[in-house]
Amino acid sequence: MLNTALGMIVIILAINIVYVTLFTIRMIFTLKGQRYFAALTSIVEVIIYIIGLGLVLDNLNRVENLIAYAIGYAIGVLVGMKIEEKLALGYITVNVITKEYEPDIPNALRDKGYGVTNWVAYGREGERMMMEILTSRKSEKSLYKTIKDLDPKAFIISHEPKTFFGGFWVKGIRR
Repeated sequence: MLNTALGMIVIILAINIVYVTLFTIRMIFTLKGQRYFAALTSIVEVIIYIIGLGLVLDNLNRVENLIAYAIGYAIGVLVGMKIEEKLALGYITVNVITKEYEPDIPNALRDKGYGVTNWVAYGREGERMMMEILTSRKSEKSLYKTIKDLDPKAFIISHEPKTFFGGFWVKGIRR
């Protein structure tokens, strides 16, 4: 298959898709502090990278190989991002401000298993309910849907905490 132009293009494309996908996953593991998974992924990643780059460098006179390499890279980024979405490693902190002060919302969220800290906040138009919720990234979409069901006009913003200590959540995470 390496002897045909089409075969070379397919191999370069496939190698680069796999390489960049692994690169993306390794980067996610690194950012999430999963050092051993990152190290193991990098071993496979660099072997595939060297093979793919070697094939392209040995055939620099073929522009279609360079194009296949570039397209494979782009597809690898997309595949890696999709895999990262499915893995959904880590946690998010979600801040919610309700449109109206509604004291039953935090308990409804707690009943669904979310840890909620809430307080009264004051906005331009009066009292609001402010909530801070920590949840796994796997539960992120479910949490947003629940919040929107409870208050369709709620303001929601989220971020990923790097570390956290204390609280009932930490006890559950360590189990």
